[in-house]
Amino acid sequence: MNNPFDYTPAPECDAAFRRLLGRIDELRAGGRPDDAAFCRELDAGKMLGVLIAVDQTGTRHTLYAFSGQIGDDGFIRDGFVGPVFDYLRPDGHFKTKEAGISALNMEIARFERDVLGIVASEYAQAKERPDAEVVAFREKCLASKRQRDLRRASGLAGDSELAEMVRRSQYEKAELRRLRQRLRSWLEPIERRLDDARSHLEEMKLRRRTESEELQAWLFSNFTLLNARGESRSLADIFAATPMGVPPSGAGECCAPKLLQAAFVRGWHPVAMAEYWHGQPRGGEVRIHGAHYPACRGKCMPVLDWMLRGLDIEPPLGRDSETGLTLPEPTILFENEWFCVVAKPSGMLSVPGKGKTPSVQRWLENRYGAGRQVKTAHRLDQDTSGLLVATFGPVAFKTMQSLFATRCVSKTYEALLEGDYESRGLPRCGRIDLPLSPDWLDRPRQRVDLTDGKPAVTDYEFTDVADGMSRVTFRPLTGRTHQLRVHAASASGLGMPIAGDRLYGTKSATGAPRLMLHAARLEFTFPLDGRCYAFDSPVPF
Repeated sequence: MNNPFDYTPAPECDAAFRRLLGRIDELRAGGRPDDAAFCRELDAGKMLGVLIAVDQTGTRHTLYAFSGQIGDDGFIRDGFVGPVFDYLRPDGHFKTKEAGISALNMEIARFERDVLGIVASEYAQAKERPDAEVVAFREKCLASKRQRDLRRASGLAGDSELAEMVRRSQYEKAELRRLRQRLRSWLEPIERRLDDARSHLEEMKLRRRTESEELQAWLFSNFTLLNARGESRSLADIFAATPMGVPPSGAGECCAPKLLQAAFVRGWHPVAMAEYWHGQPRGGEVRIHGAHYPACRGKCMPVLDWMLRGLDIEPPLGRDSETGLTLPEPTILFENEWFCVVAKPSGMLSVPGKGKTPSVQRWLENRYGAGRQVKTAHRLDQDTSGLLVATFGPVAFKTMQSLFATRCVSKTYEALLEGDYESRGLPRCGRIDLPLSPDWLDRPRQRVDLTDGKPAVTDYEFTDVADGMSRVTFRPLTGRTHQLRVHAASASGLGMPIAGDRLYGTKSATGAPRLMLHAARLEFTFPLDGRCYAFDSPVPF
């Protein structure tokens, strides 16, 4: 069985997916309203899954699934496997309790509008009168004080008149306090009504939150998943040992869990699985229609780690798929007392990861020894090749990091993109300004996020086009994770993935042996010696 997080689809899965696309086209052309609505939801963006499984007689079967819910039935659709747990039955516990929570939501909205809103309005209007009276009396007191001050300043007031001024001042201050007390007493009944209304609203919101949490707990405890050994476990138990502690929304409703559950219920043995994107990208994600994608890690890694127990997985879950590969060594291009410049090969990590994949950091530590305190000052993606700077000692490290952080390092990359920029009508050069944020449930993927994303700006210039591929020079002005990869692949950017990009592109379609992205040039002035440096690395593709 293939690893759903690291795979190239089996030809049998690709063929099954093409058959599924044909069936979707037939539904779209059929003219039935429910089929048209179903296809519209698919076209708006959905993950579709294919599973090949073998029964006890050796007969092979193909199962299909879509992620999440579609339409009023939520999960049920001819030709696709059903849900792991059909909690959307109209007469079931979930829908009954959900209807109660919805009714409570409406009650809260009505109370806020018809009770709290009216009392709050009455209080605001009532408070205008005492506020106006207090302001008027204070102005009267201030005018009286100004007259007394002028009389004192004239020097004409005798002792008895000065004493009377003091008594007048004390009387006005006391009268102001008495006025405020009278008005406060007048407002108290309305304030009590307002406080009572607010307290009742908080009680209703607390009841809503409690009922919602209880319903979620019921769902997670009753949402049970099988594994290949025939064992079952609830979502609540599966996620209890994870850093999240509780399942995220939609856990267990992705394609892979649905497909595996359907196979296990039937007693079939899964042999190959793949997931493909259908339709438009959603929510700033970079997705390409018809391209295959790994299962999402945030929702699916804990679930599939459980469900796949008892199957032989290649490569095994949780193991770095690059372990054991022989990679070319990095090359030291320059070295002085402060830093060195390394040419990193594609496939090597910049810093150590969880697995055993070689990293530039470890290679440098072995080369220079602990005494040099060598440390990489920035990072390149594992699949990116090219120039990487490492420093010697904490002073040089902080200095170099500051240069990168303050954008004082000029960086130039070269890449090959899938597609002909001329036929797409793209300008030869320009700027991409698309903020990015992490896809928290599918790390390390990033997504375009115009609302909360961090600024990400890239200048580009196309330099050649041949055989349906475009060569481009990138000059990133910021250094966000996967910035160039997302800016190239996103429909809001260039709309052409970097060839060989296994996260955002169509690696299997291009046949590219690696990610065709290379850090080709670095330029900076180093403050500790005042020299200007420029380094180049030949593009290996």
